[in-house]
Amino acid sequence: MSVLRDIARIVAQVGQKLLQHGAESAVVVNVSQRVGLAMGAEEVDIALTANAIVVTIRRQGHCMTTTRRCRDHGINMAVITRIHHVCIMAEKGLLDHRTLAKRLDRIQPQRYPPVLVTVMIGLSCGAFSILAGGDGKIAAITALAAAAAMALRLMMAQHHFNPLLTFAAAAFVATSVSAIAPLFGWGNQPFLAMASSVLLLVPGFPLINAVADMVSGFVNLGISRWVMASLLTMATSLGIVAAMNLFNVWGWLA
Repeated sequence: MSVLRDIARIVAQVGQKLLQHGAESAVVVNVSQRVGLAMGAEEVDIALTANAIVVTIRRQGHCMTTTRRCRDHGINMAVITRIHHVCIMAEKGLLDHRTLAKRLDRIQPQRYPPVLVTVMIGLSCGAFSILAGGDGKIAAITALAAAAAMALRLMMAQHHFNPLLTFAAAAFVATSVSAIAPLFGWGNQPFLAMASSVLLLVPGFPLINAVADMVSGFVNLGISRWVMASLLTMATSLGIVAAMNLFNVWGWLA
């Protein structure tokens, strides 16, 4: 029974980490089952919900079910990749259940320095404005606005603010800073700055995962992810409209 309990805990931990860091549902189920079978389980059943994972393990006539709550820790492909490596090593017989448990405990999210993320987000949004036809002034204003929004977003995320509030506040800051261009008539296409500076808030990855989940048959989880991505989009829109209303700058009326 102790081995069965260890296997159940390992499988639940694998699935929990994958689900928390943005893996699509099919990957969560597949990798978790592979780890359980590699550890000696005869059957591994996984059930996923929007914020929990339920694991049932059967081995030598005994059965055990365990549940783990999954809080969103943000998308982190480094964690998902390292869990895949551990899974492959277990399948090749290079890790027993004790060593595997220690490896899993050592897997922690690796994040880039906030200053680097802020600078690169600003440069990427500035580059988008150039691709859309903006000149150097537009690119500079866009980069400044996007960097300010990203700095605020990282600060609020660090203090565990609600994601909807975080996206709305970041959109408000980005639009407020980029509104300088149309207010003073800077650049060849001033409103491009307002459009490009909020691209960092597009929830592309959650939307892609939502569609992938529904296509793979995980309709309930896909719908929950799609709803969350839609709420983030709505919060972003509210922040943009609030800033436009404050400065009386309306791009579609120009």
